[in-house]
Amino acid sequence: MPCADPSARPIIALRGISLSREGRRILDSINLEVRRGDLLAVTGPNGGGKTTLLRVMLRLIKPDRGSVEYFDADGSPAARLRFGYLPQKNSIDPRFPITTREVISSGLLSSTELDPAERRARVEETLDLVELRGHADNAIGTLSGGQLQRALMGRALVARPEILVLDEPLSYLDNRFEQRTYDIISSLPKETTVIIVSHQMSVLAGITTRHAIVDRTLCECHAHHHHVPRTCD
Repeated sequence: MPCADPSARPIIALRGISLSREGRRILDSINLEVRRGDLLAVTGPNGGGKTTLLRVMLRLIKPDRGSVEYFDADGSPAARLRFGYLPQKNSIDPRFPITTREVISSGLLSSTELDPAERRARVEETLDLVELRGHADNAIGTLSGGQLQRALMGRALVARPEILVLDEPLSYLDNRFEQRTYDIISSLPKETTVIIVSHQMSVLAGITTRHAIVDRTLCECHAHHHHVPRTCD
């Protein structure tokens, strides 16, 4: 397991995050500092609050208590960050008339600084990265579940985000592309921060630098074994 750099600047800080829904406490007093360049694995039991924590971190939902702070490369407070996000469940209707290339290209909608030629180059490069060149002009309704997952990963990667957030990224993937996914993550620039939610910690331990366990509360595991323990060593 690679070592985290304790001297790296924070990019996200969660302070005292608590959230309840329908009278049930989902997150309770969560404190977490994500450092620039971390490759953070987030694990825990089903229903423990992993995906909710991600959504709070992305500011998609607001906690009942606590704060979510973003920081730029100099350590100054930032209003926003460049995120790439692969959700656990995709919301794309397979009947929607959109091609694989267009799905990936949609990840550049907010990249207004890129000229048309650079946009095309980014999309073509990403099609090769996720090995979907042969399906580039196919409607998404013709893709298998694994191919669609790869297209959505391409959408998350194409803008070269500061932070790549992957919620159960190995869903639907076959074994060959599962290994390819590890290679893609490992090859990202050193300054890219990666947050992966997965129940497969045993296979992620070799590439992650930190391991947080969420079960309503959060603790960071420093053990050498990473098979989703319920408590930290």
